[in-house]
Amino acid sequence: QVQLVESGGGSVQAGGSLRLSCAASGYTFSSGCMGWFRQAPGKDREGVARIYIGSGATYYASSVKGRFTISRDKAKNTMYLQTSRLKPEDTALYYCAATERNTGGACQSFLESSGYWGQGTQVTVSS
Repeated sequence: QVQLVESGGGSVQAGGSLRLSCAASGYTFSSGCMGWFRQAPGKDREGVARIYIGSGATYYASSVKGRFTISRDKAKNTMYLQTSRLKPEDTALYYCAATERNTGGACQSFLESSGYWGQGTQVTVSS
């Protein structure tokens, strides 16, 4: 059974950086896609970034483009989100999600509808 565990969150000053990790077990790291989502209190969950496992192709939400980098290590069955130049509005609980399905260009929709999800890691950015 697939299990996803996020780590690397914490509290940081604006302008700082954090590296989030998502360790996957029971997940075939050969195809499909994985992604990072975040949710702040009172706000809808937002897709932050996603990556296709096989090709390494990535997508970023406009709110984080140029500041965050998503990557995956197939050998370690781990996905990462390197954040930089963090802003207070980045404060949220960050979740990782994964699907083994070949999603084409619809990674986010597959993750949202049938993906596996972790429990989240908190990122708090203070000004």
